[in-house]
Amino acid sequence: MKLHFLGAAQQVTGSSYMLEAEGLRMLVDCGMYQEREFLSRNWDDFPVAPNSIDYVLLTHAHLDHSGLLPKLVRDGFAGRILTTSASRDLTEIVLYDAAHIQEEDAAFKRRRHERERRKSPHPVVPLYTTQDVRSAMTLFQRTEYGQPTSLNGQVTVTYHDAGHILGSAMVEVAVTKNGERRTVVFSGDIGQWQRPIVRDPSVFKQADYVVMESTYGDREHEDWGAVQDQLAEAINATVAEGGNVLIPTFAIERAQELMYHFAELVREDRIPHLLAFLDSPMALSVTEVFERYHGYMDEEALRLSESHGQLFRFPGLQMVRSPNESKAINRIRGSCIIMAGSGMCTAGRIKHHLVNNLARRESSIVFAGYQAPGTLGRRIVNGERVVRVLGAEYPVQAKVRQIHGLSAHADQRGLLRWIRHLRAAPRRVFVTHGEEESANELAARIRSKKGWSVDVPRYRAAHDLD
Repeated sequence: MKLHFLGAAQQVTGSSYMLEAEGLRMLVDCGMYQEREFLSRNWDDFPVAPNSIDYVLLTHAHLDHSGLLPKLVRDGFAGRILTTSASRDLTEIVLYDAAHIQEEDAAFKRRRHERERRKSPHPVVPLYTTQDVRSAMTLFQRTEYGQPTSLNGQVTVTYHDAGHILGSAMVEVAVTKNGERRTVVFSGDIGQWQRPIVRDPSVFKQADYVVMESTYGDREHEDWGAVQDQLAEAINATVAEGGNVLIPTFAIERAQELMYHFAELVREDRIPHLLAFLDSPMALSVTEVFERYHGYMDEEALRLSESHGQLFRFPGLQMVRSPNESKAINRIRGSCIIMAGSGMCTAGRIKHHLVNNLARRESSIVFAGYQAPGTLGRRIVNGERVVRVLGAEYPVQAKVRQIHGLSAHADQRGLLRWIRHLRAAPRRVFVTHGEEESANELAARIRSKKGWSVDVPRYRAAHDLD
């Protein structure tokens, strides 16, 4: 067996690992790079010939795990893409959205070059198109948790719930040769314990090799109090001032988790019964997938769904699809809650709502997720007093708040808790999907606590597995 690290090695995005075993080449994830210094890798030829890969084993729908699948297919991959049913449907939404953005960006750049009479040294084309996504979706094969899938007689793949987002998985690959069995576990993104909606992460008693993520491998999530308490305080304080509550919202998991919490707060009369808008066509489509796949949810979510009918709906909630409906929100007088994409304020409808609320001292901008360096969201969180939105500058006079405790990733304590369930030492642990400092810190902790062999592989490194 041989394991290649083709992405997410000492970095967080671009997740991609290739396992060679018993005549098969299996690619675990095919993610897009999102850190600024690595964006050029999205355009590079794939490190191995796409037509030499037999299977893609997709852990979940996030772009940093699925985002280069259409390009891989266009460049020659013709095998099967295995993933859970929920992940398959979420990935379709994510990839079509990414393709539309790629096509729109390329068209905008071409128009700008024509207007400025500039000649680009390279053709201005999208990374991939909606037609490439259509081609990729024909190759998907659904699997479910705990159901072994035989790939060629010697290799079996089993998916386990990762507890990260709906349908997310850890992938266990079992290889039998000359009567000996070896198992390789790919953690995917490991979720937190006791989060709403999704189940707790799966754990393993045995594995010969482990490839595990380390996004928060060097730190622990701070305890800022219950999420619902933070939301209730932000909403009640803003309503008392007569302002709006704006929440830049990620379409997958974060939007649904927020609606879940709001539904609870409304049912318990802990917040006023306001008009609340989910202003994100992508988040609406994702919510429909969540509502189709209740079987992936935890017992508490199922109980609430049975007792209240709809898990994510509550009185006053309006689902907004059309641009005209979105524009109409800003004509409303009185307080309301506006959840709109994108989560870091880099694009989408949230920008139009910011234009109408940034200068209002009575309004609040409530951030419910990580804000990457350089994004508009990060500049607002960092306290910049004037920001540029849609080509104009606006003073930031609204109150800026942050909701903590919504991360879908396990922290260092959770990662160590996950790997501690192994009863015997693996032959080797590979720590990936984390910045260099984070990955090295987690690796050092595992070595010191367990005495196991732990590597932090570099990009394109290859390791023989005996």
